[in-house]
Amino acid sequence: MSTDGSTAGSTAASAPAPRYVLFDVDGTLVDAVANQRRVWAAWADRYGLDPDEVHAVALRTRPLETFAAVAPDQDPHACLATLHALEDEDVRTGVYAAFDGAAELLAALPPDSWGLVTSNYEHRVRGRFARTGLPVPPVLVDAARVSEGKPSPVPYLLGAALLGAAPQDCLVIEDAPSGIRSGLRAGMTVWSVNSPTPAADAHRHFPTLREAAPEILAFTTSGFSPAGV
Repeated sequence: MSTDGSTAGSTAASAPAPRYVLFDVDGTLVDAVANQRRVWAAWADRYGLDPDEVHAVALRTRPLETFAAVAPDQDPHACLATLHALEDEDVRTGVYAAFDGAAELLAALPPDSWGLVTSNYEHRVRGRFARTGLPVPPVLVDAARVSEGKPSPVPYLLGAALLGAAPQDCLVIEDAPSGIRSGLRAGMTVWSVNSPTPAADAHRHFPTLREAAPEILAFTTSGFSPAGV
């Protein structure tokens, strides 16, 4: 006990819990919309399918579900191998850009306070980040690290565990409905970005990542409500 009668642990007990941020990648930090459309168009051409119809399905589902819907007579594993080859080629030769404010935001976040949770694969994320100059954090959850992808809560729960964070202390930044559902099902605060229309169910929405950046930084400081109110 201290000389004023307070306990030595009272200050530590009143300190706010650390806050963490988990980012989706494509559509959130890296603008890959045109690249994804181009890859799916090339894939559709290989199978003699309408690229617009294929892309419309691919936006709503994971690849194996897309193949089942648009090419049910084809071997899904061969379809996936073709898609992966096209995606890898696009990483090597395509043009990518980070969303406005992404580089400054990631540089300003406290070290070890953030990570990436993506439905893509790590080597593609690293390739795109190298092309755009974005830093890659130690925590990167990709499709190969989980048995269930978004909208399952598994990817974001693993991201929190790797950061050493409780789910309720994590903020998820997403652009896609499946990712938003994944973060919500993991018990995290979820904000949507990079769309003029607010996403259903997200706790807050920002039309651009640049507009969200000050609030994301504020989340990591004490006194900020995790519910965004």
